[in-house]
Amino acid sequence: MVDFEIVPSARCASGAERRAAVARPGFGAVFTDHMVTAHWTAGRGWHDGRVEPFAPFTLPPSTSVFHYGQAVFEGMKAYRQESGSVALFRPSANAKRFIRSAERLAMPALPVDDFVRAVELLVTQDRDWVPGGDGHSLYLRPFMIATEPGLGFTHPSGSYLFCVIASPASPYFGPAGPAALRVWLSRDHVRAAPGGTGAAKAAGNYAGAFAASREAVARGCDQVVWLDAAERTWVEEMGGMNLFFVHGGDRPRITTPPLTGALLPGITRESLLALAGDLGMEAEERPMSTAQWRRDCESGSLTEVFACGTAAVIAPVGRVESATEGWTVGDGRPGPVTQRLRDELLAVQYGRGPDPHHWVHKVC
Repeated sequence: MVDFEIVPSARCASGAERRAAVARPGFGAVFTDHMVTAHWTAGRGWHDGRVEPFAPFTLPPSTSVFHYGQAVFEGMKAYRQESGSVALFRPSANAKRFIRSAERLAMPALPVDDFVRAVELLVTQDRDWVPGGDGHSLYLRPFMIATEPGLGFTHPSGSYLFCVIASPASPYFGPAGPAALRVWLSRDHVRAAPGGTGAAKAAGNYAGAFAASREAVARGCDQVVWLDAAERTWVEEMGGMNLFFVHGGDRPRITTPPLTGALLPGITRESLLALAGDLGMEAEERPMSTAQWRRDCESGSLTEVFACGTAAVIAPVGRVESATEGWTVGDGRPGPVTQRLRDELLAVQYGRGPDPHHWVHKVC
């Protein structure tokens, strides 16, 4: 168990500064007064936990993370509830995924209780930074980096830094929610392959995605859709989000690509599979090829497609483009199943609806 010392801040943002930042925060641009840190060394394990003022790190140019990329992170949120209290959404799930990511990159595991405690301490310390209002939240970024100086590459680092920072966030796509996205099928780049780091939330996965994302934007698209590494045929995920397909009818059926080891096991993804079942929908993992995606859209059996993740919640997909073809999903607009699932998830997160799965974790 890590003991966290609370270090007083010499200067915190004034009430006026904080209110201004919370009122129009954007996403990931403004940060709260504090951060949480803890250190790991081979001889001592985890130690020196601190809640301390938000400040830069000082690291030698030879630090391992700069050269060999041992860096993992999580994305999660704290929500201002209808009652005025502040809660997290499934923090233990983030903690367990953080352990899996760390183990894949040969980094030390931070125990679940220590991870959750670190996040709780930061949210409690900076609770005045948690905005109210639908879609607004305090975005939390726990991460870990290798800190041993030296250029030896035959073994992983012998020391690591864990940190949690927080940023007030407005709705990712604006207060009205997202318009349907235009997406680009990437056939020249792949995100990950089975046996690689695709199932880990590794920083390098995101660096490797920038080239394809830039290509998507150049083609007039909002996001890139990743296909499998072997055949470039099977849909995997979209940008930093998992994908869902909705086949309409009296009882809608929603599917999402199975976890092959190349996809990130999204917590929002897992939650929506459960919520869909609660709402009487069929929900399952099932492979989807690009050819099947197009055929089902043309036949009208596939009526909606959406992506999901912590930052964006749910983002509908209205149009698909590639170098050789393109097609529209449904009528090209957000559909009713997408909207219903989004409303249900937000109701749980903001304390407006029932929480049958006990996902809401009250903090303060």
